[in-house]
Amino acid sequence: MNKLFALVLLLIFAACTTHQETKIPCYAWTDGPGKSTDAELKAQFIDLKTKGIDGLIYSAGQEPENYIRIGKIARQAGLKFYTWIPTMIQGVNPRLKKEWYAINGRGESAFDKPAYGAHYKFLCPNREEVYEFLADMYGRIADIPEVDGIHLDFIRFPDVILAPGLWKKYGLVMDREFPQFDYCYCDKCVADFKAKSGIDIKLEKDPSHVEAWKQYRYDLITNMVNRLAAMVHAKHKEINAAVFPGPESEAKKLVRQEWDKWDLDAFFPMNYNDFYLEGTPWIGKMCKEGVSALKNKKPLFSGLFICPAPEKKISEPDPENHGLLPEELEAAIRESMQNGAAGICLFTPERMTDKDWIIFEKAIHTNYSKK
Repeated sequence: MNKLFALVLLLIFAACTTHQETKIPCYAWTDGPGKSTDAELKAQFIDLKTKGIDGLIYSAGQEPENYIRIGKIARQAGLKFYTWIPTMIQGVNPRLKKEWYAINGRGESAFDKPAYGAHYKFLCPNREEVYEFLADMYGRIADIPEVDGIHLDFIRFPDVILAPGLWKKYGLVMDREFPQFDYCYCDKCVADFKAKSGIDIKLEKDPSHVEAWKQYRYDLITNMVNRLAAMVHAKHKEINAAVFPGPESEAKKLVRQEWDKWDLDAFFPMNYNDFYLEGTPWIGKMCKEGVSALKNKKPLFSGLFICPAPEKKISEPDPENHGLLPEELEAAIRESMQNGAAGICLFTPERMTDKDWIIFEKAIHTNYSKK
């Protein structure tokens, strides 16, 4: 009887161990804290940890005090904690001068006439003052003991071409680059590019055909990222970023992100398939491309866009309220993992339904080492 009991215990222990060993890393983009108390935040974080989330990518403004408070609670809940603060998009701020904002091909400032929406006020990455502002902001956050690392977002130019799923929303057909969405043509960018290449880009009939001009803008973003990375690493903290899928397929073409050249610790491509009018197999394709571009040197976490109201998706006119249905979630996770992703990241856990969480729990404890 004792031997039988011991054997049962051993089998149970083995099953539990295997279950834990096959758990894939899962992160979540989320924000707050709003009016939540410490107790409410702790309960929220413990609930996410119980459901399988390993770390938060948390947006709470730019003030260090917010992240000190929230970081402590996240640590108590056993979660990794990354601060999610936009990079090149910056609203009106007394520390930022109007002339530091990017200029489009029509000579219009992203400050006065932002593309697509009022929040699209992008800074120019070619200004030392912009780097100094960002380095100071992120540096103060990186100094917080409870912060594991910095998460960059909007580390790019405005979308020179929108993902096709968004064209109808904005009443556009973006089958080529248009000057009103093409940045940056400020005096400094134009002059610096001419000094480097001998080309006056303003004299070109169609700048989109000048490959050196594209590469110049890729390099501006890469240089900004790598300088920020060096600063954060010097503080012995991690740094990662939300990026567009690719990089070749979409990121370079749409927002000038050549992110396989970035000195980051991890990459979180936003594999939001509905934005590209694609199904879940496309998510796997994007993961495979990204992992290949990184040469498996750094982890890639597949960003999954969750549908906030599955029952309304068909009638919802705004594609930014579309996303993965519960019945698509397992396939999205499987496609990601079987194509080299190190894990996944949810946008956002607040969008997850009870049905989503049931499917999620099984999917994240599946062994994807064999197709």
